[in-house]
Amino acid sequence: MRRIEDYALIGDMQTAALVGRDGSVDWLCLPRFDSPACFAALLADPDAGRWLLAPAGGGPCSSRRYLDGTLILESTWECDGGAVRVLDFMPPRRQAPDVVRIVEGVRGRVEMRMEMTLRFDYGRDEPWLRHEHGLLAAVAGPDAAWLRAPVPLRQEGNGRLTTAEFTVGPGDRAAFVLTWQHSWLRRPHAVDARESLDATVHMWRDWISRCDHRSADGSAVRDSLLVLKALTYEPTGGIVAAPTTSLPEQLGGSRNWDYRYCWLRDATFTLQALMSAGYDAEARAWRDWLLRAVAGHPADMQIMYTVDGARRIPEWTVDWLPGFDGSSPVVVGNAASGQFQLDVYGETLECLHLARRSGLAVEEEAWDLQRSIMDYLEGAWRRPDNGVWETRGPRRQFTHSKILTWVAADRMIRAVETYGLGGPVDRWRALRAEIHEEVCARGYDADRNTFTQYYGSTGLDAALLLIPRLGFLPADDPRVAGTVDAIRRELMEDGFVLRYRPEQEGVDGLPGREGTFLACSFWLADALAMLGRRREARELFDRLLGLRNDVGLLSEEYDTARHRQAGNFPQAYSHVSVINTAAALAPD
Repeated sequence: MRRIEDYALIGDMQTAALVGRDGSVDWLCLPRFDSPACFAALLADPDAGRWLLAPAGGGPCSSRRYLDGTLILESTWECDGGAVRVLDFMPPRRQAPDVVRIVEGVRGRVEMRMEMTLRFDYGRDEPWLRHEHGLLAAVAGPDAAWLRAPVPLRQEGNGRLTTAEFTVGPGDRAAFVLTWQHSWLRRPHAVDARESLDATVHMWRDWISRCDHRSADGSAVRDSLLVLKALTYEPTGGIVAAPTTSLPEQLGGSRNWDYRYCWLRDATFTLQALMSAGYDAEARAWRDWLLRAVAGHPADMQIMYTVDGARRIPEWTVDWLPGFDGSSPVVVGNAASGQFQLDVYGETLECLHLARRSGLAVEEEAWDLQRSIMDYLEGAWRRPDNGVWETRGPRRQFTHSKILTWVAADRMIRAVETYGLGGPVDRWRALRAEIHEEVCARGYDADRNTFTQYYGSTGLDAALLLIPRLGFLPADDPRVAGTVDAIRRELMEDGFVLRYRPEQEGVDGLPGREGTFLACSFWLADALAMLGRRREARELFDRLLGLRNDVGLLSEEYDTARHRQAGNFPQAYSHVSVINTAAALAPD
């Protein structure tokens, strides 16, 4: 049975592919992260599209790794007759996206097999195939692709499958290059495999060499930074939550979502992670993406946008794909983009405040936008919302959402006091005090000494671990320690933290349950560190790092019963949390 953690990531900062331990590229969307997939076997079977390149005998690779300081995957097979390795990568994009796969003989002689099944539009469109000028050309509707191979290709299965068989010995090298383009445009020049390998190595190593993150966990931080860079849509600076859709939060269940979009929820954490490692240019690009995306009337702000800032993200079901391990439905788009979430206003203002405080130049228009957001929030903060976790049940007075409205007012006040910006600061101070008083009165359970998920609820919410980080209460306030301890008692499973318990009170209106949410476990480590309980924080952080797969990747969640990663993969939020918690635990 496949596992999510069996996959590794390659990408070109505009899209990404997942490569399995068996040498099969099972997921690739072209030309960008949220485009339809041309390899969708991840959510079905090989007939939905994949590209296998491995020893003819099959089986998983013996070992794999990323070349040091890069996102170039090296998979090695030790076979009866010898050893062989395959290098997989996507070079920095020039005219069009390319996937390069280089086979290298290491020892003895190894029989290799290549199988490619191209299926555009999430496995539905079978292209016309033809051979032209030593290339295999594939065309269907708006999509065209060309495979350049160093060995003869043939068609099997009534022409539906492209294959090749060849042998490599010590020092032999065979390079395969897949190039995509819109079908109405001329075929782009294919990259030279050797030159593109050198250029890609240089690009990644030059980028990661600028990391100035200082902690004992430098290797884990650098690995996570490479993932974060790979999930950045370079033309705009937007960062997708994950490159996949519908990898299940519960294996066999229906909690399957499309994460190939940019969440405002992630803004501050991402900016903090980038700036803590010295990546000011990337932080500025992310900040600028945010400003462009949310421009307009504050009432129209969304919780997520596409990589280019577009607002329409309609959700529909890909009913011809059965899903990962039968976990259906497979969905494209995300209906949560139309939800009302109060927290995004506070997160946006927190992000812009952090940028200003950290020295990123802020346009005058940014303050005008902040003023507009605050004016709207003054009249909207009492409204119930869907909460930070995008619950699809009834709207409620979520405590975390109210705390983020307090954050919004607080950061606006600080901007006036610190930077001399103009605004009705006395009115904002009164609002900040009013929100604080209400949250402490209605969102706090004095009998249990804990804040609760929403007003009047008995349930808990892991987002409340952020209270000291956000400055709503100091870390030494007894209510903070009480909330942390209550979450440890009631939301932990086998040492990791759930976002909330969906089976309690019907909060999210969905069947089934989910795994432990990895970002929340990192937040617990952060909170413990702020409380002075650094040994406990360190132990939890080390357990979390132990969940990474063999090439250092983390998904959204962890299934503690099956001991498997769950949810979309790799998850930017999880890797951002690695960076930020490492900083929190670094010696002063």
